[in-house]
Amino acid sequence: MNTKILLVVFAFLCTLSAVANEKIYVNREVTTHIVMPENIKMVDISTPKVIGNQCADNIVRIKPFQDNDSTHTCTYAENELLATLTLIGERRIAQYDIVYTHSPQMAASIYRVAYSETQSYINPEVTMPMAEMARYAWAIYGSERKYNQVVSKAHGMKAVVNNIYSIGDYFFIDYSLQNKTKIAYDIEELRVKLADKKETKATNSQTIELTPVFSLNHVKKFKKNYRNVLVLPKLTFPEEKVLRLEISENQISGRVIILTIEYEDILNADGFDANLMKHTPYYPYYYISD
Repeated sequence: MNTKILLVVFAFLCTLSAVANEKIYVNREVTTHIVMPENIKMVDISTPKVIGNQCADNIVRIKPFQDNDSTHTCTYAENELLATLTLIGERRIAQYDIVYTHSPQMAASIYRVAYSETQSYINPEVTMPMAEMARYAWAIYGSERKYNQVVSKAHGMKAVVNNIYSIGDYFFIDYSLQNKTKIAYDIEELRVKLADKKETKATNSQTIELTPVFSLNHVKKFKKNYRNVLVLPKLTFPEEKVLRLEISENQISGRVIILTIEYEDILNADGFDANLMKHTPYYPYYYISD
């Protein structure tokens, strides 16, 4: 996190300190896991009475510090304020009072941070938080297919692009695979390339490999149907180039299927329909997995 962000956060915390914090109750017998609705960039615990670490992109675990010499005797009073915990996410900040309770049943083992308990701040490094990206992807995943022009068939497989959306600084590409054979398809890898429309053996032919910033579906094997939403940084390219999705199978003679997206398809990407978000949960920091 650079100096500019730290200054913005510091100024924000000065205003945040005037607001009463929510309380999270802890106990020496319970490890408390705090789940943010977006990736965590920084964690601050104000005193050494609470120890912890970041155990996942959006999860911090904490526990009251326990001296080795006081294993059987609790040195903290009931309702004692042990520390102030500050969680700085990609675009939001949450702050909590960590309070001790003698009752393990009263302590939180999992505490989910609600959006209503956070406040936004300007982070010039993040244009779209990962959780927000996931929420858009879930909404698109459950939407109807609008595209019909991008279809590919090979080896008993059919690949189609369902939708292409332009949201902020990203393209959301929604595609499906249909397996019409009796052999399950094991996905080895997906590669996204910007390639020449007409490939030649000329030395000036150039292919650029692109890395998606998000992929919704992490399932690696399917029998009949598969659907996924990829997120790519927004890009433009000349008409003689095409965007290719290459899906390959994890077999000796693996089946490869290629979806070719023309420049015109990218130019005609839909703006996002906010109505698609109405039934999408607000806590979708999850992937589709086995």
